[in-house]
Order: sequence, then structure tokens, then C-alpha cells
Amino acid sequence: MTDISAVIGWKFNHQSGMATRDGVITKFPNGIPSQADQDKWTKEYEKYVSANAYKEKRKAEYDQLNQFEMMFDDKRDGTTTWVDKINEIKKRHPKK
Repeated sequence: MTDISAVIGWKFNHQSGMATRDGVITKFPNGIPSQADQDKWTKEYEKYVSANAYKEKRKAEYDQLNQFEMMFDDKRDGTTTWVDKINEIKKRHPKK
């Protein structure tokens, strides 16, 4: 189950005046939202996280590459090492 604090933080851009405790909203501007609203927001959040998970996975692998040096070497040597590595990462972690 997704933590409601992550959901409302994402949904409302971490605005002030919101608080949770033990997975329950305890403070919220203009009153505590209904359970139906919380469930709807949670589904939206989970869909967003699932659709964007590839970005974090790609970033972790991109960060391991010395991309500028690879691009320089490819230009100098007439190779495609950098493009090949990027395409491998994208293939391992495709967009949903």
C-alpha cells in the first residue's frame, strides 16, 4: 500500500499545512479529504510512479557513464560507442 504522505506530497507539491501520522492524514488545508478522494489520488500517484520508473533506472545507469569522454572518443575515432550504450540502457528500461 502506498503511503498517503507521498501521495499528497506529490499531488499538492508538498505545500505547507499538510501532515500525516501512521498513514493517516491529520492536517490538510480546508479539512481532511474524503477516503474516496484519497483513494483516487493514490491510484493517480501509483500510475504516475509506474509510468515514470524507467527514468530513475535509466538515470542510475547514465550516471555511471562518462558520456562526454565517450562522445569525444566517438567523434575522434569514428565510432558509435556512446550511442550504442545509450540505446542498450533504453532497451533495458523502456518507456511504458
